[in-house]
Amino acid sequence: MPPNLTKPNSGFTSKPSPLCTFVSLIILLIIGFYTLHYPPGNPKKVLLFQQIFLSSASNSTIASYLRSLTSHPHLAGTKPSLETIHYVKTHFQNLGLETHTVPFQTLLSYPVHASVSMHFGNSTVLNLRLNEMGIPSYPSSGLIQPYHAFSPSGTVHGKVVFANHGREDDYRTLGLMGVNVNGCIVIIRKGGGLSRGAVVKIAEKKGALGVLTYAEGDVSKGSFGSGVERGTVMEGVGDPLTPGWGADEDGERLKLEDKKVLERFPGIPSLPLPFESAQLILDSLEGPLPPQEWRDSGRSNLSHVGSGLVMVNFTYQHLGFSFISRRENAWGDINFTLSMPDLGLHTIGTGLIYFGLRELPSQLQLIHFCYVCMEPMEGEKKLATIYNVVAVIRGLEEPDRYVLMGNHRDAWTYGAVDPNSGTATLLDIARRYALLMRKGWNPRRTIIFCSWDAEEFGMIGSTEWVEQNLVNLGAKAVAYLNVDCAVQGPGFFAGATPQLDNLIFEVTKKVQDQDSEVVATIYEKWKTMNGNNIQRLSGVDSDFAPFLQHAGVPSVDIYYGRDFPVYHTAFDSFNWMINNADPFFWRHVAVAGVWGLLGLHLADDPVLPLDYLSYAKQLQEYKDAFSRVLDGNISLTPLAASIQEFTSAAKQASEETKKLMEQEFTNDLLALKIRALNDRLMLAERGFLDTDGIKGREWFKHLVSVFFSKIAIRTEVLHT
Repeated sequence: MPPNLTKPNSGFTSKPSPLCTFVSLIILLIIGFYTLHYPPGNPKKVLLFQQIFLSSASNSTIASYLRSLTSHPHLAGTKPSLETIHYVKTHFQNLGLETHTVPFQTLLSYPVHASVSMHFGNSTVLNLRLNEMGIPSYPSSGLIQPYHAFSPSGTVHGKVVFANHGREDDYRTLGLMGVNVNGCIVIIRKGGGLSRGAVVKIAEKKGALGVLTYAEGDVSKGSFGSGVERGTVMEGVGDPLTPGWGADEDGERLKLEDKKVLERFPGIPSLPLPFESAQLILDSLEGPLPPQEWRDSGRSNLSHVGSGLVMVNFTYQHLGFSFISRRENAWGDINFTLSMPDLGLHTIGTGLIYFGLRELPSQLQLIHFCYVCMEPMEGEKKLATIYNVVAVIRGLEEPDRYVLMGNHRDAWTYGAVDPNSGTATLLDIARRYALLMRKGWNPRRTIIFCSWDAEEFGMIGSTEWVEQNLVNLGAKAVAYLNVDCAVQGPGFFAGATPQLDNLIFEVTKKVQDQDSEVVATIYEKWKTMNGNNIQRLSGVDSDFAPFLQHAGVPSVDIYYGRDFPVYHTAFDSFNWMINNADPFFWRHVAVAGVWGLLGLHLADDPVLPLDYLSYAKQLQEYKDAFSRVLDGNISLTPLAASIQEFTSAAKQASEETKKLMEQEFTNDLLALKIRALNDRLMLAERGFLDTDGIKGREWFKHLVSVFFSKIAIRTEVLHT
C-alpha cells in the first residue's frame, strides 16, 4: 500500500524570519495607506495586490504539492482516490476557505481481465504483453491495467486489417486497394485528430468486429516510448445515466438498456496495445502494400495492410456491469476467473504472460484476443461515487457574480502532467489568494475554486455539477478559467472564447517567461512562437466543455507544451516531470501567474474585461470561412446582417466602458450603470445558446462553438 499523502502545506505553518516579519510589516503599512487614500476598486490599489500576487510565487511549494498528489495512482471511483480528495479539501480548509465536497453517483467502467495471444500452426502460442515495460507489479503499485473505459466486452473472430488512423479517408484508401474491413478486426495507430470513441464508432460503422489501438511513441524517449495510452471510448460528456441533470444519489436515472444510454457506447470491443505488441501483429499482415504516405508518417514498420492468413479471435463474455460502492469498499477485492475450454483458454486474474519473440514463426494461424470488462456482483448493480471539491472566496461588493477556476484531480495513473500539474498550480493560486486576504484584499466578485472528479471518463464531475447548478450559473457566472495539464513541455498555449482574447494578451505581458534566454514576458515569447494565436474551444477535451457548450459561460484554457510522450501511461509520474517537462517548476509558476491574474482581473475590475469587438471579428471570419464551402445558390445575407448588428452593439459597449472608467469617484448611479453594463457583457455569451440543442446532439447548445468553428476547421483543411 503506498504511503499516505503528506499534510498539505498552507504556506503559513513555518515560523517567519525577522526579515520576513519586517517586510510583511512594511507591506501592511503600504496597504493601509492605499486603503485610506484610495476608494475600493482604485487601479493603484488593485495593481498593488497584483504585484504582491506575482511576487509571492514559490516553485518549491508547487513542487511539494505535486509530489504529494502523485505519490500513488488515483483513478476516479477507486479507494486510493479518496486520499487525493482529502488532500485537496484539507489544503483549502487550512487556508481558511469555505470548502465542501459535492458527491455524485455515476456510471464508471473498470477492467478485470485482458489478454492477446498469437497462435501458430505448430501449436506454439505467443502471449503479447499488454502492460508497460519497466513496471514490476501493477497490483502492488495500485496501477490499473491499460484499457478503454466503457468498451463492451465481446468475442469476435476475423481477419486483421491495418486502418492507419481510422479516419473515413483511411477506409476509402483501403477500399481503393480492394481491402474490405467488414467482418474484420482493425488495428489503428493514434493520430488523425479523432477521439478514441470516434475511431471505434467509425470502425463499427464500416462493419469491423473489434478495434486494437496503439500509440507509436517516441523511440528517443527510451522506455517512455513503450507506454500504453488508456482512455475512454464513450461519446459525449457527463454521466450517461443522467443526461441533462445532476447525478444525485437518490435522483432519477435511465436504465442501462435505455436507447439513450446504449448509443453513448460503441457496439464493438476495443483495447490499447503497447507499440511493440502492435508491431508484432503488423509484421504478420499480408495483402496489399500500404501507401507510401502511411509508411513514411510514423514509427511503425509497415509491409502490408491485411487480408492474409492472420486471424484475430477477440474474446468477449458478457458478465454484466458492476459498480464500486463507497460504503462497501469493494475496490481491490475482486478475484476473477475466466474459462473458455472451447477456445483452449483457461486464465485466472490478470495474468499477462509472455513477450519477447524477435521473429514470428512462419506458419501463423490466428491471434487470440480476450477482453472482459466487468464482473458481476451477485446480480447487484451499484454506482461509483465521485467527489468534486469546491472552495469559495466570497465577493465583497458583488457576491452574486462568480468567477470560477477549475481543474480535474483524477488520473488514469499517477497524473503528474495530466492533470495534477494543474491541480498543484490551482492549490498555489489558492495559497496566494489567501495571502492577499491576510493583507487586506477582498475580491469584488466571488471566486470559486473547483477540483473536479472523473474527468478522464468523460468530463463527468464538472458536467454533473454544471447540470445541477445550471440556472444559477446562467444568471451569475462571469467566466470559467480552466487548466487541465498546466505543464506538458515548452511553449505557452491558450484557448478561449473571443471576448477574453485581449485580457489574455494583457495578462501575459505581466508574467515573465522562464524559458527565454533573455528577460522576456510570456506575451513576447509567445508572439515569436506562433504569433499569439489563441485557439477556439470547440472540442470536448476538458472541463470547459460543460460550461461553454451547455451553459454558455465565457471560458479559458491555458497550458505550457503542446503534447507529451507519457500521455495517459504509467510513466506520467513526478520523476518524469522533474526530469523532462519542468525540472525547476518555473513553467508551473508562469502558468500560475497567468491563471491567477486572469482570476484577479475578472474578480476585481469594476467593468468586466470582456471585449466583444474581438468576438465580432471572429464571427466575421467564421462567416467568410462558411461562404467558401457553400455554392453560390445559398445566401448568407441574413447571417452577415446579424453579425453587423452584433458588431454595432459591441462598439457601443466598448464606448460605454471607456466613459464609465473615466469616472474618478463612485456613486450609486454610477454603480447601477456599471452593474447594468456588466450584466450585458456577462450574459452576451448565453445568447448563442439554442434551448433545444444541436439536432442529434441536444445536450450541446452553443451554436457558434459547435457549428461555425467546425466549418472553419473544415475550410482550413480544404485549403492546405
